[in-house]
Amino acid sequence: MYNIFVLAIVAANVLISIKGFNDSYFFRKYQFHVGSIRAGEQIRMISSGFLHADLFHLAFNMIAFYSFAPVVTGALGNMSFLLVYFGSLIFGSLLTMVFHGNEYSYTAVGASGAVTGIIYSAILIDPDLPIYLFGVIHIPTYLFGILYLLYSIYGMKSRTDNIGHTAHFGGAIGGYAITLMKDPALFHESTLMVVLLAIPIIILFIMAKMGKL
Repeated sequence: MYNIFVLAIVAANVLISIKGFNDSYFFRKYQFHVGSIRAGEQIRMISSGFLHADLFHLAFNMIAFYSFAPVVTGALGNMSFLLVYFGSLIFGSLLTMVFHGNEYSYTAVGASGAVTGIIYSAILIDPDLPIYLFGVIHIPTYLFGILYLLYSIYGMKSRTDNIGHTAHFGGAIGGYAITLMKDPALFHESTLMVVLLAIPIIILFIMAKMGKL
């Protein structure tokens, strides 16, 4: 059964991204840009989450989102699903400002923060979800979540690519925290999973405290 809220988010991402592909002024006006945000354009912290760099970037995020969103809507309901999505988007932008707030030329686009939050939420809700790397190699869902965030920490530290690893991480923190807030029974029902998924988050804050990022 199709969920109108999931479809609406996909449609908004597609339409706004296509507008950005064809209108460079629109793209620059609403992308994540630290200097502009610090000058008062906070709308960019949300609008950038509906822009994408290219069709592959858009397709990858929307396929991942559409694959995991039904788990969240089914378990938490539509309103809590929207809270996870937009809360994760905002968490991703806020963490990006924490780590890059003094880099006035720093830019980013993409729904990755919000999508990662949905993925992390889904993993908490159903740790047995099947995930296949390259469509072939099956790995436990919780292991995927942990490895993905450890890779994000590496990406944040190395800065060898243009991927917004910080937004991914912030989105995961948002999805994790909001899901537990909305369904605290998970602390008892999935204690091991709650602890395992917290490990990379704890590592991030220890490294930040030690000045390693």
